[in-house]
Amino acid sequence: MGWTLMIHGGAGSMRRGQLAEADDAAGRAGLSAALEAGAAILRDGGSALDAVEAAVKVLEDDPAFNAGRGSVFTWDGRIECDAAIMDGRDRNAGAVAGVTATRHPVSLAREVMANSAHVLLSAAGADAFSKEHGLEQADQAWFAIPERRRQLDEMKARPEGAFDSGMKYGTVGAVAVDEAGHVAAATSTGGLTAKRWGRIGDSPLIGAGTYADDRAAAISCTGSGEHFIRLGLAHELCARLRLCGDELSIVEQDLIAELGRIGGKGGFIAVTPEGDARWAFNTPGMYRGRVSHDLEAQIAIFGDEG
Repeated sequence: MGWTLMIHGGAGSMRRGQLAEADDAAGRAGLSAALEAGAAILRDGGSALDAVEAAVKVLEDDPAFNAGRGSVFTWDGRIECDAAIMDGRDRNAGAVAGVTATRHPVSLAREVMANSAHVLLSAAGADAFSKEHGLEQADQAWFAIPERRRQLDEMKARPEGAFDSGMKYGTVGAVAVDEAGHVAAATSTGGLTAKRWGRIGDSPLIGAGTYADDRAAAISCTGSGEHFIRLGLAHELCARLRLCGDELSIVEQDLIAELGRIGGKGGFIAVTPEGDARWAFNTPGMYRGRVSHDLEAQIAIFGDEG
């Protein structure tokens, strides 16, 4: 079998002619670098799990995206990251929420999966686990960029209250199938600008924003997390494929329509063990890319591309 890798850098209100040229170029460059990092592993016969981690790590280091460096600020002016990773071979998974000092949250999620008895660790406990297990640390100043501070100030100045419902600055994720037919998914995010009270979205919740199952597909979501949680969208997609025998092309459109019916915005990427790879979103744009053993890299942002 061949291999396929798909990535996303967030769904949101990006429109042609409104997105600054510099932001457009930075986003495409970041997506290209992430695709190449994951593809290099798959070309050499590496695993889907290694590939999705590698791709997401590149996006976490890129301030053009809301994950790792470049994450948005909470209401209290902190950066708290969430991430998850899942192996379709045995449905093993790891996730972290509200971490503040690990350079690559996706790698911390993998460490939880591989070297703990748990699936999801949060806040101070996850930070302590990271240090004890030797993950690369970074202080808050490394994650912070001036534009995200400006966005926080703008959000807090709104008289109606602060909630980033427009989802302009998105989560990152990757899904892959390797030559052996195994799938994996990874997702990482800084969450919502001005989030409060320890809010956690769908990204680190297995079955909501992240899921992988060799019997069905791997999926990574981005958007208004509360709605993805309510739908259990990631698991729903895999269950429909596995139990109903539906085609991915049908399921993806059904779920995007259902997301819209309950007021949700966003999108997702998904790939099956057979290599059927698709994205779907109901926002004006979604940073996204795809590459495979027989397809050159494709990068897109706006809804009328790809």
